[in-house]
Amino acid sequence: MSKSKAPWILMGPFLILFVFTMVVPIIIAIVQSFMTVERKGLLGEEGVTSQFAGLDNYIAALTNPNFTASIGRMLLFGVVQVTVMIAAATILALLLESAAAKWPGLFRSAYFLPYGIPGVIATILWSFLYVPGLSPIVDVLGMIGIEVDFLSPGNVLWAIANIVTWTYTGYNMLIIIAQLKSIPGELYEAAKIDGAGPWRIVTSIQLPLIRPALMLTIIFSIIGTLQLFAEPRILKLVSTGITSEYTPNMSAYAYAFQYNDIGMAAAQAVIIAVVAFVLSAIALGLSNRGKKGGRTR
Repeated sequence: MSKSKAPWILMGPFLILFVFTMVVPIIIAIVQSFMTVERKGLLGEEGVTSQFAGLDNYIAALTNPNFTASIGRMLLFGVVQVTVMIAAATILALLLESAAAKWPGLFRSAYFLPYGIPGVIATILWSFLYVPGLSPIVDVLGMIGIEVDFLSPGNVLWAIANIVTWTYTGYNMLIIIAQLKSIPGELYEAAKIDGAGPWRIVTSIQLPLIRPALMLTIIFSIIGTLQLFAEPRILKLVSTGITSEYTPNMSAYAYAFQYNDIGMAAAQAVIIAVVAFVLSAIALGLSNRGKKGGRTR
């Protein structure tokens, strides 16, 4: 066996799985987004035919007020929730990697633990803390005269944001900690010799050097925001503020499995992917511009 073939043979199993689980479904979704299915008869008993629909599915998706509202809702969700989560993850990482931190391993495990709980289970657990009559939080707030309904149409989005933040803050924290550990110790020693204090070390050494980790967590969070599904799907059972098209992913799911419109569902899925790609590219562009600006100064 030649050396040039050995890497391909070793990568073969992964490439086969990647093609059939990632590439092929993407191609099928793109093709289906340009197709429409016509059913003859009440339930299609007289035959089903697929026809080329051009951009009709995309036009219908982009003019669907429920779908566009779901994208706008997730953009608002991302601006608030991602900002709070990344800020919290960064602060926790800096505190746990500081010289004064006690039992950092214990607290890293404790903060990461919520990520190990499946999203469905986490949502069910939090729903008991949201439902009036079951929630001790609602009862305590009611005792001091504060009436709050976490599952009302105006509050349920932030109830979901709380679950997502609780779940993923520890995960993002570990990514940032890994970047912090890669910073050479000589930089800290030189800063201390120059008389830099803890705050100066954070702002001048740590934050600039963990920018790649922050960018990675932001991009992952943007993609995850547009893919939000499990949490609102579960809370829909106990909240009247969540509809079947509350998030973009829920809308695509509804059209695929409730309305039986595969073409529309595929078009919405492609739009979600394009929006996630564009937002991630913008975030990378802003990060690279910040790096260049820092060098010119």
